Amino acid sequence: MFALPLGDNAQLRPLEPWHVEEFLSHIDRARPLVDPWIPWATLSTDLASATAVLQRYADRQAADTARIYGIWLDGTLVGGVMFTKFDAASGVCEIGCWLEADGTGRGLVTRACRALIDWAFGERGMSRIEWWVAAGNTRSIEAARRLGMTRDGVLRQHSPYRGVRHDIEIWSVLAEERRVPVSGVKAELDQLMCTFLGAFTNTGGTRPNVDVVREVFIPQGTIIHNTGADPVVYDLDTFIEPRQKMLTDGTLTEFSEWEVTERSEIFGSIAHRFSEYRKSGFLGGEWFEGSGRKTIQFVRTPAGWKMSSMAWDDGQEAS
Repeated sequence: MFALPLGDNAQLRPLEPWHVEEFLSHIDRARPLVDPWIPWATLSTDLASATAVLQRYADRQAADTARIYGIWLDGTLVGGVMFTKFDAASGVCEIGCWLEADGTGRGLVTRACRALIDWAFGERGMSRIEWWVAAGNTRSIEAARRLGMTRDGVLRQHSPYRGVRHDIEIWSVLAEERRVPVSGVKAELDQLMCTFLGAFTNTGGTRPNVDVVREVFIPQGTIIHNTGADPVVYDLDTFIEPRQKMLTDGTLTEFSEWEVTERSEIFGSIAHRFSEYRKSGFLGGEWFEGSGRKTIQFVRTPAGWKMSSMAWDDGQEAS
């Protein structure tokens, strides 16, 4: 059995039926975080059902149509990556990932997925690798972006979950694109945007951290809501306080906001980004979905790139 080092005392290994007890214990820990997004997390509730999941992947690996791998951190299974579909004849495959809370924040999924991408392109000669993700799964969308994928489109109301039909976004990377580097400045702007949007997420029991807005903005930052007759102008304090309250007092739950397209332009020590985004959640107990546009200005500071101003227009009062 191989073990591929991922750094930080983590390894990527095949996840096989004989791992079932360890796998089930891990899924029980991970369930609050991954249940909305990984179907077999809902199905793996005891040894028999968990064995069935792993055996199904073992059978499909034997047929060269899927594979599954675990991520072990300090000897404990904390997540994994998989080829959910693998079609060598067409040269198209799909990868996915999951992670429990103790494995987050280390870049393990990104490194593991890059290993799968390199193998699929380099060893198997695949032409296209896809990433299918529920439109509200901001962590997975951010992972696709970090892997250099492009958003191809949306399958509207494709998948039902607990009585609500959700859109599915399809992202992909092509063989000829995998070596294209992202400029250091562009990567820094991407990370600032991901951090800003992630500050408001409270899905799956995640606690929002709206104070992070202070870290991505300069202290004099300005945020403008341009929906309605007159623009509403906030400084950082007046923007953060009501949103922190809404996201923690039960008014706005299962909320996430994610970027779907962007165009960034860099001019020396200043930059501009035009962004289109989507959002969803429960507002006052009622499910809603929305979309809109943001324009963001950045400046280079001694501490790195920071946001200096942002304006948004969406017609939804939830954000």
